[in-house]
Amino acid sequence: MKDIPSRYNPKETEEVLYSQWEKKGLFRSKPDPSRKPFTIVIPPPNVTGILHMGHALNNSIQDILIRWRRMQGANALWVPGTDHAGIATQNVVERKLRGEGRTRQELGREEFIKEVWKWREEHGNTIINQLKRLGVSCDWQRTRFTMDEGLSDAVMEAFERLYDKGLIYRGNYIINWCPRCQTALSDEEAPHIDTEGKLYYIRYPFKKAQGFPQLRSGQARLKAQGVVVATTRPETMLGDVAVAVNPKDRRYKKFIGKKLILPLVGREIDIIADDFVDKKFGTGAVKVTPAHDPNDFEISKRHSLEPVKVMAPDGKMNKNAGRFAGMDRFLAREAILRELKETGLLVKTEKHQHAVGHCYRCHTLIEPYLSFQWFVKMRPLAGPAIEAVKTGKVKFYPKRWTKVYLNWMENIRDWCISRQIWWGHRLPVYYCKNCTKQANELTVDSSPRTKTSLVRGRQLTEKNKGVMVSKVKPERCPECGATDIYQDEDVLDTWFSSWLWPFSTLGWPEKTRDLEYFYPTSTLVTAPEILFFWVARMIISGLEFMKEVPFKDVYLHGTVRDLTGKKMSKSLGNVIDPIDIINEFGSDALRYSMIAITATGQDVFLSREKFEIGRNFANKIWNASRFVLMNTNLSKAKPWTQSVQGLALADRWILSRLTRTVESVTKALDNYRFNEAESIAYDFFWHDFCDWYLEMAKPILADSVERIADRRKITELVLLYVLENSLKLLHPFMPFVTEAVWQNIEERGSIMTEKWPKPDRSLINKEAEKNIELIQSVIISIRNIRSDMNIPHTAMLTVYIVPLKKDGCGKLEEGSEHIKRLARAEKLIIEKTSKKPAQCATAVLEGFNIFVSLEGVIDFKAEKARLRKKMEDIDIKLKFVNKRLKDDNFIKKAPEKIVSMEKEKAARLKEQKDRLKKTLESL
Repeated sequence: MKDIPSRYNPKETEEVLYSQWEKKGLFRSKPDPSRKPFTIVIPPPNVTGILHMGHALNNSIQDILIRWRRMQGANALWVPGTDHAGIATQNVVERKLRGEGRTRQELGREEFIKEVWKWREEHGNTIINQLKRLGVSCDWQRTRFTMDEGLSDAVMEAFERLYDKGLIYRGNYIINWCPRCQTALSDEEAPHIDTEGKLYYIRYPFKKAQGFPQLRSGQARLKAQGVVVATTRPETMLGDVAVAVNPKDRRYKKFIGKKLILPLVGREIDIIADDFVDKKFGTGAVKVTPAHDPNDFEISKRHSLEPVKVMAPDGKMNKNAGRFAGMDRFLAREAILRELKETGLLVKTEKHQHAVGHCYRCHTLIEPYLSFQWFVKMRPLAGPAIEAVKTGKVKFYPKRWTKVYLNWMENIRDWCISRQIWWGHRLPVYYCKNCTKQANELTVDSSPRTKTSLVRGRQLTEKNKGVMVSKVKPERCPECGATDIYQDEDVLDTWFSSWLWPFSTLGWPEKTRDLEYFYPTSTLVTAPEILFFWVARMIISGLEFMKEVPFKDVYLHGTVRDLTGKKMSKSLGNVIDPIDIINEFGSDALRYSMIAITATGQDVFLSREKFEIGRNFANKIWNASRFVLMNTNLSKAKPWTQSVQGLALADRWILSRLTRTVESVTKALDNYRFNEAESIAYDFFWHDFCDWYLEMAKPILADSVERIADRRKITELVLLYVLENSLKLLHPFMPFVTEAVWQNIEERGSIMTEKWPKPDRSLINKEAEKNIELIQSVIISIRNIRSDMNIPHTAMLTVYIVPLKKDGCGKLEEGSEHIKRLARAEKLIIEKTSKKPAQCATAVLEGFNIFVSLEGVIDFKAEKARLRKKMEDIDIKLKFVNKRLKDDNFIKKAPEKIVSMEKEKAARLKEQKDRLKKTLESL
C-alpha cells in the first residue's frame, strides 16, 4: 500500500510542481518539422499591471488550450510577454517622481526615460510571476517586451514600409485629446459614456444695417431677436467661425449669407448653409467651431473657414479666448454662462443625455482638438482583413462577433498613431531645419507621389521636403545636404507595437526559423473590449507584412463582473484579488471555478464563495485517487478491449461511460466550449466514477477471499485505467492536483508529457449503460423515500421490486448486490408476483413498481406531521421566489444569470413539494 498524504495542500504543492516543470523544460518548444505546431501568443499585459480576474480568466483559457494540444502531440508554443503601455507607464512613473518631489520636466526626456527603464526592471516582472502562480505553461525563455530591441526594430520597419507606400501621413485634423495626459488618443482609446449634460440655447444677434428681403411675421421676429443656437459646450463658442443651417430649412432660408455678431467676442460671423445640419436638433441652427468639433471641422473645409483654437493642450483657455484666457475649460464655461445670462443672450437651459468621450486611462473628459498628428490610412489596409473573415480564414467564437468586426472594419477611420508623451517608440521621423523652419506645421500630402528622391531606400516627395523617415538618424539632408537634423518629439501609439505581436515576437522582420515554423499562430484568446484596439489591427498587419492571417481562430470571452452584474473595479470596491484566492483556495480552485461559471463568450458573475466549488473538486480528486492508489497493487493499468474476459456489468458500464466522456470533452474543446468540457469531465469523475463505480468496487476491494482474486485484479485494472484517463482529461483545467496525483502512481513522469486519451469505441456498451441507469434509478428512488420519510441511514430496509414486463427481472439480476448495498436493503425481493405491503412507501419507474416496507421503521403520525410542516416551509420559500419573478423591476434590472437562478430555484422547490405531497398521500 502506497503512503499518500491524507489531505491535498495546494500551498505546499503548487510552487514545488511548477518549479519542477520549469527545470525539466516542459514548457519549451522549438521548430520541429516532424510535428504540427500549435501556437498562441499571449495578449501582453501592461508592464504596470498586476493580476486581476480578467487576466486569470483569459490565461486559464489559454493554458487549457496549450496543455490540451501539447498532450494531443502538437508542438505547442505559448509566447509570453508584456506591453510597455506608454500612457499608463508614464503616469505611474510621474506619480512616483511627484512623491519624491521631482517632475518629468525637471529631469528632461533622456533622464526620465532612464527612470522608466529603472522602474520596469524593479516592477515589470510582477505580473509574470503572478501568472506563474496561476500555473500557466508559457515558454518563459521566449518572454518578450514591446520595447525590447527586436520588437523596437520591427516597429520602425513597419512604420517605414507603410510610409513608403503612402499609408502614413501627417495632417492637421480634429483628434481626441486628453488634457490630463496631454496626448492624442485614437477613437478606440476614447470610449463614449452616456452622460447627463445640459443643452444651452444662446442667442447670436444679427449685425445691424443689413438689407433683408421681405420677411414673413415669424421671420421678422427672428430678425429682431437674432439666431438661437443650441450647444453642450458653450466654452468653445469663443472659437466659432460661423452659424450653419440646413439649406432646406424654410425658417432660415432668407438669412443664409447674413452676418451675426459672436456674443462676448464681438466678431462678425456668417450664416452658412450645409446639408449636414439636422433641422430637428435644437433650433435647427448650429454653431461652427472647427478647431474643437470633428463635424464642424468637416463643415469648415467645405466652406473654406479658418479654424480658431481657443483652448490650450492642458484644457485651459488660450489667448484667443480673450478675458477668459488661463481659466480651466469648465470654470470658463461657468463664467461664459454668467455673462450670457447677464446680457440676456442665454435663452434657456435643458437637461440633455449624450455620449461623451473619456480617456481610457485616466477617465478624463476628452476634448475634440485640432492638432497636427500622424495617421495610418486604414481603408486600403482593411480590405484584405475584411475578406479574410468573410471567407473564413479567420473565425470568431462566438460567431456573433463576426458581424461586430465587419461593421467596424467597413466603417473604419484613419488611425491616429502619434502620442505626445516620452515613453514609447519615438517616431522614426527627422526634420531638416534648413529645409523647413516650420517642420511641426508641415502637412504631408496624401495624394499619389510624384518626383521622388531616396533616403536609405525611402521615398520623399517635393511636398514633404525636409522630412526624413529612417530607422537611424540621417547624417545629412538628402535635399540640401545640411546636417542640422532633429527627430520628431512624438512617440507611437502603444498599439502600433502590439499589432505586430504575432510575428514580431517570432523574429520579424528577420526571416527566422521560428517565424517560418510557428506563424501563422493558431488561436487568439482575448476580451471583446480590445477587438478593435488589437484584434482587427493584428489581422490587418499580418496580411500587410506577412501576407497571411496572424491566427485562424479568435475566442472572445466575457467580462468578469460581481454577482450584481457590475464590472469589477477598484473604484467600486468589488475587486477579488486572484492571488488572495490562490493563497486561500489554490490555483486549481480558481481556474476550475472561473471556467465552470463561464458559458461560451458570456460574462462571468463572480463571488468569493464560487471558489469553494473548485476547492471541493480538487479535494475530491485527491481523496478518490488516494483511495484507488492505496487499495490497488498494480503499478500500471493496461488499455482495454472488448476481448478482455471477466468484466462485470459495472466494469463494462464505466469503460463505456469513459469512452463517451473522452469523445465529448474533446469535441467541446475543439469548439471552444470550455465550461461544457470541464462540466462533462467533472460529472464523469464525481458522479460516474466516485459516486457509483467506486462504491460498487469497494466490496470487491475489501474482500480478501481467494475465490474472488481474479475479480479483484480486474477491478483494480479498471479503476487504475479509468483514474489515469480521468486525470488526463482534467489536467488542462486543474494542472496541479492532477500532477500531484500522477506522481503518486508508480513509474510515472509528468502528466504533461502523457498522451491525450483517444476514445476506444469498441468499449461503448449501450446495454450496460441502460442496465446501470436502471439500477441507479432504483437506488435513487429508495434513497429519496428514505430521505422524505426521515428514515435513519442505519435502518436496513425491506424492498420489493415488481417488474411490469417479461424481461424485467433479468435487467436487475446482475446489479442486485449493488442495489442491496447502496440502498442499504436487508431484503431485496425482485418478483413479478410480489404484493404491495400494507404499510409502505411507493416509487414508480418505467416498467417497475418499488415498494419499501415501513412497518416498524417509522412513526406514522409523527412522520405525517413532519411532512406537512416541511411542505409549509417550502410554500413560504416558493411564495417569496415567485413574488420576485413576478416583479417587472427585478426581471428588467437583475442580470440574466440571476433571474435564471431564481427560476431554477422555483422549479426545484416545486419539485420538492410535489414529491413530499406524493409521499404524504402514500401514508
